[in-house]
Parts: sequence; structure tokens; C-alpha cells
Amino acid sequence: MATRQQARMAVVSLLYAFDLGNGNTSKHTDEILEEKKIRNKQKDFALDLYEGVMQNIEACDKAIIEHLKEWDFERLGAIERATLRLASYEILFGELDSAVVINEAVEITKAFGTEQSPKFINGVLDAISKDKQN
Repeated sequence: MATRQQARMAVVSLLYAFDLGNGNTSKHTDEILEEKKIRNKQKDFALDLYEGVMQNIEACDKAIIEHLKEWDFERLGAIERATLRLASYEILFGELDSAVVINEAVEITKAFGTEQSPKFINGVLDAISKDKQN
């Protein structure tokens, strides 16, 4: 059975594909999740996350852009942007403690991103979390 982290990794993959211009991603989510062996409760969890991000993508992007400091949103790597979108959605709209969400995002970034990505992701998400608390 897949873990929640594996489900999140699958969602990052879906958001990555969407970001690269694959407009059919939403039509093929079931197939993609099945291919990654994301089933049952974890599939429901992944679909809820993906649909939540897609429905709130403007709010997520706005929160990310507000905390990028010297970075241009459009110049972010697609993996980093996908990870930030997922985690910002969970911070802004989810039930989990922000520290857990940030840790999960950092772990995903370690698997997919560059060497500098985890620190960057941690900083942006920490700022979003602090901003939400105020």
C-alpha cells in the first residue's frame, strides 16, 4: 500500500505535468495514480490534494509569489513550483500542522529537486506558514 508521502509525490508529478503544458493531466489522473500504485484511501487523498490545488491555484500562486523575495515565479523549476503549490495548498487550506507539511515538501524536494531546492522550499513555505498565523 502506498504511503501519504508517495501519494504526495504522485500529486507533485501531476502538477509538474500540468505546469509543462499537459492540459490533459486532469483527464488521466486515475491512470497516472494507478501506474504509480496509488490506490484506495491514498488515491482518494491524492485526488483531493490535486483537485484542491487546481481549484485554488491562484491563491496558492499568490502566496508563493508574495514570499519569493528575489526569485521570479516563472523562472522557478517546474518541480519546485509543483511542490510549492501542493504544500502551500496544504498550509492554507488543509488540516495538517504546517511543520508536517513543510517537512513532507522538503523530503519530496530532496527526491526530485536540486541540491539547493530543499532549503529554498523550506524558506518559502515557512514564510507562508508564518504569514497565515498572523
